[in-house]
Amino acid sequence: MTLVESAAAPRLTSEAILRELMPQVGTALDRHVATTSEWMPHDYVPYEQGRNFIEEPWQSSDSHMPDVAQTALEVNLLTEDNLPYYHLSLWRTFGDEEAWGEWVRRWTAEEGRHAIVIRDFLTVTRGVDPTVLERGRMDQAMRGWYPEFAEQGPLDGVVFTTIQELATRISHRNTGAITDDEAAEKLCARVATDENLHYVFYRDMAVSAIELDPNAMVEAMHRQITNFAMPGAGIPGFREKAKAMAQAGVYNLRIHHDQVLRPILDKHWKLADLQGLSDHAKRLRDEIYAFIARLDRVATKLGEPLGPVRGDLSSDPLGIA
Repeated sequence: MTLVESAAAPRLTSEAILRELMPQVGTALDRHVATTSEWMPHDYVPYEQGRNFIEEPWQSSDSHMPDVAQTALEVNLLTEDNLPYYHLSLWRTFGDEEAWGEWVRRWTAEEGRHAIVIRDFLTVTRGVDPTVLERGRMDQAMRGWYPEFAEQGPLDGVVFTTIQELATRISHRNTGAITDDEAAEKLCARVATDENLHYVFYRDMAVSAIELDPNAMVEAMHRQITNFAMPGAGIPGFREKAKAMAQAGVYNLRIHHDQVLRPILDKHWKLADLQGLSDHAKRLRDEIYAFIARLDRVATKLGEPLGPVRGDLSSDPLGIA
């Protein structure tokens, strides 16, 4: 450690960080409430298509969607089924104080719709085997999800959630595009809109955190970017399912690089332009970009598609950015 680093101001505690960010949280929460719109899961489910599952057990010919679309919807749904653990992790990370607590409760309530609407849609339309879904939900709930950011602190929390929310938004949009089903695509787009608003909230909290402590934020970026894994990675058979989704352009390394990491770091967090970093933070910044360059090379070697939905999916279609 250099003399400059050793003489640096002491790091803020997690409690101090949360307190310092509270005004920005309140502003972002007010913006979120003003921007979002109420929607009802039942409006997206064609209940008239329902059939008696007791008399007519599900069979593969019941689904008119491509196999990879069924796989993607299953993975997306089981990922959403982790909501109790997401809530617990965010509660532990951001607490229940004032605007932070209000945000976590609001986020949880909005996210709860996603599993409801996707499961109801798939059950009613016989899109996938409901027995497989229920067994998957039970497995997810019993297995649990315990992210490291809950122990690492709020800076790691806003970095992880920014990346994860944008990744989830893109995955839902691309899933809808490969279903060959207008109702399914509309449903996925509606869920993706929620994910976008959540992404914008966390992304902007990270911007405020960078202004508060850029060195600590670069450290958090390094930890979360180089060790990132989607919450659904614990699903049985996830590797094979993820490979099929990658080949179909639902979500893969190319998308992760081009539409998630590069836009967040370059456009919004402006990592390359941060000034006044310690020598340690500068080294970590170099390692982040080296890691991203490796992702780019691997994605190119694999020849992964950028996804069926075109355009800049890291931008903000609602005009919040």
